[in-house]
Amino acid sequence: MTVLKALREVLPGESFLYLGDTARLPYGTKSPRTITRYLQQNVSFLKSVGVKAVVVACNTASTVLKEAHLNGLPVYGVIEPGARAALAGTHAGVIGVLATRATVHSGAYEQALLAIRSDVHVVQQACPLLVPLVEEGWAHDPVTETVLHRYLTAPLEAHVDTLILGCTHYPVLKDVVQKMAGPTIRVIDSAHALAYEVAADIEAGRIPANGDGGGIQVFTTDISPSFQQLGSHILAPHAIDSWELADIRGD
Repeated sequence: MTVLKALREVLPGESFLYLGDTARLPYGTKSPRTITRYLQQNVSFLKSVGVKAVVVACNTASTVLKEAHLNGLPVYGVIEPGARAALAGTHAGVIGVLATRATVHSGAYEQALLAIRSDVHVVQQACPLLVPLVEEGWAHDPVTETVLHRYLTAPLEAHVDTLILGCTHYPVLKDVVQKMAGPTIRVIDSAHALAYEVAADIEAGRIPANGDGGGIQVFTTDISPSFQQLGSHILAPHAIDSWELADIRGD
């Protein structure tokens, strides 16, 4: 939902259809093979309802874009835009990545960063407890600060000057992370970096523009009142026009 909010802010004239795979979350604990299968099924559903481009608003799913062999539509992941934004902001060339276990184990951020700048030092930290804390609505709870203190220890001891929030749940914690990391460390939310890249492709004509000021339609694979509440909170003040249950075939 953090990526959807960024897209809505940058592209107010576009219509958005959001698919939340709530029945099979979290992806961060799944194997690459399972994540790839889920991604293929989700994109097939989005194609069936007529979208013109797909934004994979999940860092873990973005790590398997090549393996998924998705064809026929422009498909955007969040990792490369986040890496480019981090490299644009670092001075010391020491970049930390907070992400799920699956994203850290994939090495996707390190590969993306080193592909652009070979001398950068990347410090990755798996943060498996952060997603459930965000979904519980505990972004500003003392428990979350205690957990973040543990996760931030290694990156801060390595003297990172830039931190990538390598999971699309984590921007909800951006203010807390910034406070704990300190004012000299730049905290990167890849959602807006990605949104600007999509906007640039629309402006360049690589994706047709709608410009009709369309709404937001949400599909989920499971009816989850807690997800509806969290999603509405994250997207505010942008309204969701409809919530529907998605039938994802092939599971």
